[in-house]
Amino acid sequence: MLPAKAQQPGVYRETAPKVNSLVHTELEVRFDNHKELLFGKAWITLQPYAYTVNSLTLDAKTMLIHELALIKAGKKQPLKYTYDSAQLHIRLDKTYRPGEKYTIYIAYTAQPALVKSQGSSAITSARGLYFTNPDSTIPGKPVQIWTQGETEASSAWFPTIDKPNQKMTTEIRMRVPAAYTTLSNGRLAAQHSNGDGTRTDTWKMELPHAPYLVMMATGMYYIYKDKWKNKEVSYYVEPAQAPYAKKLFANTPEMMNFISNTLGVDYPWNKYAQIIVRDFVSGAMENTTATVHGDFTYQNDRQLIDDRVWDGNIVHELFHQWFGDYVTTESWSYLTVNESFANYSETLWQEYKYGQDAGDYTNNKALEIYLDGGPADEQKNLVRFYYDTQEDVIDRVTYQKGGRILHMLRNYLGKEVFYKGLRLYLTQNAFKTGEVQQLRLALEEASGLDLNWFFNQWYYGSGHPYLDIQYNWDAATKTQTVYVQQTQAGKIFTLPFAIDIYTNGKKERHEVWMKQKADTFRFALPTRPELVNVDADKVLIAVKTDHKSLQEYACQYFHAPLYMDRLEAIQKTAAVQQDADARKVLVAACKDKFFRLRITAMDSLNMQQPEVKAAALPVLLNLARTDSFTLVQAAAIKAIGRLKDTTYMPLFREKINSRSYGVQAAALSAMAAVNMPEAKRYAAMLEKDSKDYLNWALAAVYVMSGDTTKLDFFSRTLDSMFTNMKSRVVVGYLKLLEQTSDNVTFTDNFEKALKHVRDYKPYHLQGRFVPILQSIKDRKTAAHLDTQANMASAAIKEMTAP
Repeated sequence: MLPAKAQQPGVYRETAPKVNSLVHTELEVRFDNHKELLFGKAWITLQPYAYTVNSLTLDAKTMLIHELALIKAGKKQPLKYTYDSAQLHIRLDKTYRPGEKYTIYIAYTAQPALVKSQGSSAITSARGLYFTNPDSTIPGKPVQIWTQGETEASSAWFPTIDKPNQKMTTEIRMRVPAAYTTLSNGRLAAQHSNGDGTRTDTWKMELPHAPYLVMMATGMYYIYKDKWKNKEVSYYVEPAQAPYAKKLFANTPEMMNFISNTLGVDYPWNKYAQIIVRDFVSGAMENTTATVHGDFTYQNDRQLIDDRVWDGNIVHELFHQWFGDYVTTESWSYLTVNESFANYSETLWQEYKYGQDAGDYTNNKALEIYLDGGPADEQKNLVRFYYDTQEDVIDRVTYQKGGRILHMLRNYLGKEVFYKGLRLYLTQNAFKTGEVQQLRLALEEASGLDLNWFFNQWYYGSGHPYLDIQYNWDAATKTQTVYVQQTQAGKIFTLPFAIDIYTNGKKERHEVWMKQKADTFRFALPTRPELVNVDADKVLIAVKTDHKSLQEYACQYFHAPLYMDRLEAIQKTAAVQQDADARKVLVAACKDKFFRLRITAMDSLNMQQPEVKAAALPVLLNLARTDSFTLVQAAAIKAIGRLKDTTYMPLFREKINSRSYGVQAAALSAMAAVNMPEAKRYAAMLEKDSKDYLNWALAAVYVMSGDTTKLDFFSRTLDSMFTNMKSRVVVGYLKLLEQTSDNVTFTDNFEKALKHVRDYKPYHLQGRFVPILQSIKDRKTAAHLDTQANMASAAIKEMTAP
């Protein structure tokens, strides 16, 4: 529930004043991998913004400054300056007038390893420039160099005014080993062999963009060339991943077409590249014309059979090329004008590509992420002028809540008017910066409506409503009454929404407004309705307690049209599977038109209940063998596996040979529940080609069997897994170690497991492993295994330290 206490002001964060404006930045860089240094030369062209100036301040973190001069008539004129390891304060040679350009030359060494700035849970480091495996000491791991500028980390590798309301053109000359590939913003203008085993690549970005969007990357890469409207579209992957590059990024040109058509503004840049780097400090980053993805993006053809899990991120970063790059947030307080749109694009793409159910599924998953934030996130305004650091606004309010606010706004205005407003916002602010008021004005111009009430409530306010919904049918007056009460403490929300009433098989829509703490809506009807569906479009950001009967939820499943209608019905009926109407819904939902609802229904089945088994089993057996979605087959096998019946071993043996990791995982887990020796024999074979779901299943089998000879599987597998996929295997590793009493075995493996636990510390997620560490400590203490208990105790202390 929303706390009554209002959000407490902190430090007011003004939009960065524009004293000098960046015009153009020219860089010449080379690298020392072993020392993790960049040797750079910068030519920075600027001009006063509105008033005369005789000084300049540049952001430049932890650099060695070798030379600083004004370029005048082609010659260097030394300037006086002071430097405090964060900013250069430069005295210019004279007073410059607005519009009068001047160029500063700086020779410097960037030392990113010395940068002390902290990142956030979303961007875990602010070093700006990163060297992967610089000494080539990790076998099989490539040597790479790459940058990450958001929020204000570009100034760790080149001097600049590191604020989002600055824009400039760029030219970057990168000197690298001749065998390396390079990537930067804009076009590859030239390549020059230096005759010493190195090559210099020149990249030119001829349209203005913000400093945090400037990027470089280099290493050994395979490039797959694609195309959109005669513009180059390219995918940079490690050579070993070359066979999967096209499939992995296959939808990119179609996404570019979809976004261009939806927004009415064609992709505005000269090329679009995507590169995957090792050890990336975020999920992905939308640098202008050149998006960087983390290595967890890689999927082979067998993984792609199950799910295109990274498509959401691919379209998210691509959408930023409009919202974020073409028009950039004026300040970090308004970051949501970048991120809410990119987040919402994931919903829009799924809706376009796979239908409304897929879009609504994606939208609801994002809503759940926001709501999971609890009271802390409920106190945050979407637009925040008060925060400790700009990293604080990179959160589920800016992203997920912001995206859901756009979903409500699209519903309220209608798609055509909503997109017209976005087109106005983009064209009116092209290659400039924007903030929420400009978005509001564009949408008001498109719609002819006053939207201050909406923006004041959702953008400049916090929280969301908690709704209690009750119903009453008065047979005497033939009146259906709907009572809606806002139960949250604090402000009252103004809520427009639809109420659909189903009577005699027909639907009648009523558009209503809720403007009070409690509202009553009455409808005269010829007979008692079968269903009253409040928030019929399922767009409200709200926690709803809806007092519909089981029969009404059953009606909702079979007659209301949306994914959320059916999901709500499945969730309600899953709790009362002993009821015949509930079983009817669940069995029907196993055959739902949308595959994710088929999975939800099967996951909820209580197969130990005879009536459920009798009704559902024929459906499950058919789905396990014939459904076109492998994850549905897997869900059906899981549900059958819960019976723990050897009758179905032939099915498990058949499906364990599937090309799908998900199906194999389900079959192995089901097999292990009834025949562990056979499951272990299959597991030994499956280890040779295992990813994701299958890794999780293998880990579970080895833990269930207590086979400590398989500890090497955990160590080997975790070393090759990406952090976002390996927590279950880490837990399995620890659980298996809990079962060994041998000190040597425990000691050798515990530190290996702990290394992977530490991988979660940058994301502040290491706490998820504390319960299993505590269990290890308790068990080892009870067994008087003091060395092991002490190691577990030390790990707990480390993982719970502030």
